[in-house]
Amino acid sequence: MQKIKSLMTRQGLKSPPESFSDLGAIESLRVPGKEEFRELREQPSDPQAEQELINSIEQVYFSTDSFDIVKYELEKLPPVLNLQELEEYRDKLKQQQAAVSKKVADLILEKQPAYVKELERVTSLQTGLQLAAVICTNGRRHLNIAKEGFTQASLGLLANQRKRQLLIGLLKSLRTIKTLQRTDVRLSEMLEEEDYPGAIQLCLECQKAASTFKHYSCISELNSKLQDTLEQIEEQLDVALSKICKNFDVNHYTKVQQAYRLLGKTQTAMDQLHMHFTQAIHNTVFQVVLGYVELCAGNTDTKFQKLQYKDLCTHVTPDSYIPCLADLCKALWEVMLSYYRTMEWHEKHDNEDTTSASEGSNMMGAEETSFDRGYIKKKLEHGLTRIWQDVQLKVKTYLLGTDLSIFKYDDFIFVLDIISRLMQVGEEFCGSKSEVLQESIRKQSVNYFKNYHRTRLDELRMFLENETWELCPVKSNFSILQLHEFKFMEQSRSPSVSPSKQSSATSSKTVTLFEQYCSGGNPFEIQADHKDEETEDVLASNGYESDEQEKSAYQEYDSDSDVPEELKRDFVDEQTGDAPVKSVSRETLKSRKKSDYSLNKVNAPILTNTTLNVIRLVGKYMQMMNILKPIAFDVIHFMSQLFDYYLYAIYTFFGRNDSLESTGLGLSSSRLRTTLNRIQESLIDLSQVCNVVWSVAVRVAVPGCVRVLSFQEVSADSAATLTAAEERKEKVPSPHLSHLVVLTSGDTLYGLAERVVATESLVFLAEQFEFLQPHLDAVMPAVKKPFLQQFYSQTVSTASELRKPIYWIVAGKAIDYEQMLLLMANVKWDVKEIMSQHNIYVDTLLKEFEQFNMRLNEVSKRVRIPLPVSNILWEHCIRLANRTIVEGYANVKKCSNEGRALMQLDFQQFLMKLEKLTDIRPIPDKEFVETYIKAYYLTENDMERWIKEHREYSTKQLTNLVNVCLGSHINKKARQKLLSAIDDIDRPKR
Repeated sequence: MQKIKSLMTRQGLKSPPESFSDLGAIESLRVPGKEEFRELREQPSDPQAEQELINSIEQVYFSTDSFDIVKYELEKLPPVLNLQELEEYRDKLKQQQAAVSKKVADLILEKQPAYVKELERVTSLQTGLQLAAVICTNGRRHLNIAKEGFTQASLGLLANQRKRQLLIGLLKSLRTIKTLQRTDVRLSEMLEEEDYPGAIQLCLECQKAASTFKHYSCISELNSKLQDTLEQIEEQLDVALSKICKNFDVNHYTKVQQAYRLLGKTQTAMDQLHMHFTQAIHNTVFQVVLGYVELCAGNTDTKFQKLQYKDLCTHVTPDSYIPCLADLCKALWEVMLSYYRTMEWHEKHDNEDTTSASEGSNMMGAEETSFDRGYIKKKLEHGLTRIWQDVQLKVKTYLLGTDLSIFKYDDFIFVLDIISRLMQVGEEFCGSKSEVLQESIRKQSVNYFKNYHRTRLDELRMFLENETWELCPVKSNFSILQLHEFKFMEQSRSPSVSPSKQSSATSSKTVTLFEQYCSGGNPFEIQADHKDEETEDVLASNGYESDEQEKSAYQEYDSDSDVPEELKRDFVDEQTGDAPVKSVSRETLKSRKKSDYSLNKVNAPILTNTTLNVIRLVGKYMQMMNILKPIAFDVIHFMSQLFDYYLYAIYTFFGRNDSLESTGLGLSSSRLRTTLNRIQESLIDLSQVCNVVWSVAVRVAVPGCVRVLSFQEVSADSAATLTAAEERKEKVPSPHLSHLVVLTSGDTLYGLAERVVATESLVFLAEQFEFLQPHLDAVMPAVKKPFLQQFYSQTVSTASELRKPIYWIVAGKAIDYEQMLLLMANVKWDVKEIMSQHNIYVDTLLKEFEQFNMRLNEVSKRVRIPLPVSNILWEHCIRLANRTIVEGYANVKKCSNEGRALMQLDFQQFLMKLEKLTDIRPIPDKEFVETYIKAYYLTENDMERWIKEHREYSTKQLTNLVNVCLGSHINKKARQKLLSAIDDIDRPKR
């Protein structure tokens, strides 16, 4: 646009605004007519092309007025003129001029309406000025007439009237001043009534009125007095605000907030409130601890008041430690509850203010109120974490002031319960995980629990070494949940809920502590220590739960002669002394399984007093873990050590025997051996038992020889690696079996009753750990769960595997396998005719089994023998008998085909009679014997393949098979080849 104006100037044209200063000049200005404008407008044009033409005009054409266009163009001409180029350049200049002219015409047409409108406005202004001149002239004329018409008297009346009005106003002012002078009395009354909003409102109104009459000299003193009164009100208001921190009152806080709002200091009030809460926490804990310290000191010495809180906590005595901690938490609870209710008040009133603001029309005030609400909300949210941190630090300082290891277990659990409740309060208060308290209490708990656990392990060793493995009679419905130590699981009690509030907590699980105790009460109220009204009714008398059960057990026998002596002694009529007459048929008794030696007693769990003590310990450990979940891993680790030590003790007392592994029967699985080795390396202090030697007389799996195995618990080399004091501190000496437990008497089946009680008590303990696994898994940290899974899969699950090695020792001694070998050695196997009568050693062996059955019945009178136990015993005995038979056949010097048939006859007779004594099917190792006998009929080639496929037989047995049984129908070279094959199989074993 500026370029076009400059070009217009070059052409001698003026723009319309520049000519407005001279209206005359406007008339002389030549404006293109409508005809010309129309012609320019009607010319076909391309706006973009025209704009490009205008843009192509050289910049020099738009320079100052002194620029000479003609001269400039002439100077541009070349020395040699070309007519065609000159005409083309001239046409270009004409096109540019035409484009500029058209653009100028367009601009003039565009601005013409505005020009006409402005011209009309100027004309109208000229008319208005002329009318104003006429009005002024008339006004002056009328003023002269009025001046001449009024008299002096009328002016005097007006002056008096004005004076009267002034006096009336003065009287009102004096009355107002008098009222202001008396407001101090009313303000004092309102402050005493705690009507802070009314007092401030009155004071502000008085100040406003005083500012109206500030021209009076008496008002300046009154204004100063009102200002002092207002400051006094603010001080009292701050004191009133501080009272909110310990005992929140809705009406009181509402008045305080209204007062601060009238002062316009809601943000300042919130800042002050947080300072008061911080101060309240410090003063509260100091006064609580100081009260207990002075009470225990027995004097009013002021030296304690001068101590720092940290130093003051060290003077709390152990007797007053728990009550002081409870009162400390109760006082801090009141502070946090007040803050919680303060936040509730603001949330409620913010909603009301938002509703009222939306209905009002004062947008400025609404914005200011909204800003204040946002500030207060952020301040309160930030204050949650700050206040909780202060509370944690105060409680942590108190906890560190006393060594918690001096407390008994129940007292320590009570301390943990209080801290756990406090941590739940903190989590509900601000969502914090209480890192400060958790770390502090975790360190002390772990240290305490390590010492406690070490003591319990020593006690467990003492119990195990004095345990006689007698049955502890409990009822058939016994459950660990019936024990006091596991009541917390049965009630599903939250660790952070006060016992007094348990019922209300379980009725509404979603209610928080703040909602529950908002109207009254305190979650830290100390309850009197008392046991449950009901006692632990878990023990049974004489192995029966009631007289009715004794009668039902007694009625299982059809005559008095069938009733065991124990039942005869334990159940008689109290009045006549006679046994009951009722009975059932003998078929009922015979229908029972032959391997069931439970005496029809109630299937009560088999456990000992030591087992019960271990279970109680587990319950106590779980209490601590349930109360303080951050130490769950440490507690579960210690619980696993209890089970490990009990398992290791049972194995050491009843199952440890080097000859077991030499049998090759896999009595101890690789998992069991790994578990026992791990326990021995990690838990057992071998340095104190390296000189202890057990001598155990056992029969090996291959009967025929009896050897006494004397072995040391560990070698001196392994003990030397564990002599470090720090390592021994974490371990427990290996327990020793009580000398009262006799395992060498054949009459008692070599302590079978004790072995059953011990082994089955371990199995029962493992079952209880399995029952507790879901609860342990729920509290175990995710990163530590592999340890728990490994403990259950590699340790707990191996408890039942101890049955085989423990009962194998009994089976190895219960039957006289050596006598059977001697009898078999006297049999003539090279007979020439088929025998129809079996050999006497079969009857002797069956008689041994019958005696074994009778002795099992005798033992079952003392202890119920579970079906799995009796099955394992029978399986072991039968397996050993069958292997003894094979060993006897391997000792044969000469054997004919008829002799081999006699072997089959003997074995079939043994099986037929044995199946009447036991329910075990199939008979263990039956194929072991039959396969060995059938191998006598194999040819040379088949025998070589058979030897390679059946490596379960010993070298002696295979060698005898080749030399004796096959020697009659193979040559020496073939026999030597088979012996070489046997030697190749045996070489890796050596």
